[in-house]
Amino acid sequence: MASQAELIKKLREETGAGILDAKKTLESMGGDYDKALSILKAKGIERAEKKAAERTAKDGTIKTYVHNGKVGVMVELNCETDFVARTPQFQDVAHAVALQIAAMNPKYVSVEEIPADVLETQKKTFTDATLAEGKPANIVEKIVAGKLDKYFGEAVLLKQPYIKDDKQTIEELVKGASAQTGEKIIVRRFTRYVLGED
Repeated sequence: MASQAELIKKLREETGAGILDAKKTLESMGGDYDKALSILKAKGIERAEKKAAERTAKDGTIKTYVHNGKVGVMVELNCETDFVARTPQFQDVAHAVALQIAAMNPKYVSVEEIPADVLETQKKTFTDATLAEGKPANIVEKIVAGKLDKYFGEAVLLKQPYIKDDKQTIEELVKGASAQTGEKIIVRRFTRYVLGED
């Protein structure tokens, strides 16, 4: 069994939290590493989101991935400094995002990127289908919202469950990296090629 010092060190490595914060959180959770990790990750993401609102991410990397010579991906992942862009952790996230795009074929980076007419068409399709099923009018809106969430989980990169850990989305993966590095990290854009497709 790991000592408290080893657990604190591990918490710091995984979350970027300070020694005192890691120690206090671990103690407040009665030594439960998983609970402490969850709390510190949430705190880190919250801090990173506050910082991100006022910062710009213009550095980063363009990562490429080719699967069996048949599917190719190019993705731009941005951060604030070249120092973070060169870290193995940042490069691992860029690689993970490229793999995700190759495997899951998203159409958009974020929900905000979906053209208004496409979104309206989806809503209308889901609404018409739900009404055709004879669902009561008072629950149609909730059903449509659920169907839209499912659509986002398929078509939007940031909303997709991560292929290597479906308990988190790509958005959560990127936010976790942002919390660890202390820098704003964003997926700027991507292109996916399939051999023989127009």
